[in-house]
Amino acid sequence: MERTLFRSGSLEQTEAFLSSSYTPMTIGGVPERSGARIERRAAGGLHVDRLAFDFTMSYDAEPLDRLCLITVDRGVHTSGGDICGPGGTFLVALPGRSYAGEVRAAHYTITMFDAGLLDRTAEGGEEVRLTGQTPLGEAANRMLCRTVAHVRDTILQPGFADEPLLTGAAARLLAATTLSCLPHTRAGALPDRVDSRDGTSDTLRRAVVFIEENAHRDIGLAEIAASVPVTARAVQYAFSRHAATTPLGYLRRVRLARAHEELTAAEPRRTTVTAVALRWGFAHQGRFAAAYREAYGTTPGTTLHG
Repeated sequence: MERTLFRSGSLEQTEAFLSSSYTPMTIGGVPERSGARIERRAAGGLHVDRLAFDFTMSYDAEPLDRLCLITVDRGVHTSGGDICGPGGTFLVALPGRSYAGEVRAAHYTITMFDAGLLDRTAEGGEEVRLTGQTPLGEAANRMLCRTVAHVRDTILQPGFADEPLLTGAAARLLAATTLSCLPHTRAGALPDRVDSRDGTSDTLRRAVVFIEENAHRDIGLAEIAASVPVTARAVQYAFSRHAATTPLGYLRRVRLARAHEELTAAEPRRTTVTAVALRWGFAHQGRFAAAYREAYGTTPGTTLHG
């Protein structure tokens, strides 16, 4: 995990840092007291920054090369005609567009990830384009805020952020939540018809082989489908029809088995249950323990020390 801390009362220094960290921009305002404070955390293509400005800062920025969500804790943040206050999350700009606005004595979180994840996460793996910057109602806003908080306060923390399976899953979770909560070109589209010739037992077999050979890597539905190769919807259909599960459900099962194998063979003085769980992509220790007990009839700790 990379961590950067910036603090300055200089408008020029703040502009230079923002331009190098996000996109070229010009800013204006009169800093007071501490001016600007920014803490950056980055891992596995995820960037989550906490920013605090004690003054009203205007900005005019060039297009970003990533998707950028703003979550306001205090004060007001505006972008174009959108105004966001405490408890709100919004997309600062649509991809490829310049943007301008104001930060009014605000404390907020910036969460950035690769825009290409939207296409790889969308149903059917098809191209999708965001058409709006604000969530589709209060429930969608709460969901987006909770996801940002989970990534910021759990995943991009010491002990978690250095595990690529966790950061990769968190990035896909952000993309999926963004698609659920913001308007886009696929919203309301009718489900694509699946060609039953693609959802065959051979599709299942090929996908299973890929999963079992690559469970240690940061893979998701898009990578599984591409390995066959069929559409994401076809591989979902194959698992549902022939295995009574989902591709990602099967992936979790394989990773749980690998964690079991590692705990069985491990020397208790050299590792911990938490370290093994994180290595195999299980961030929530309670859920890992429950799934482990259901599968193996004992606890992870008993396996490690037994």
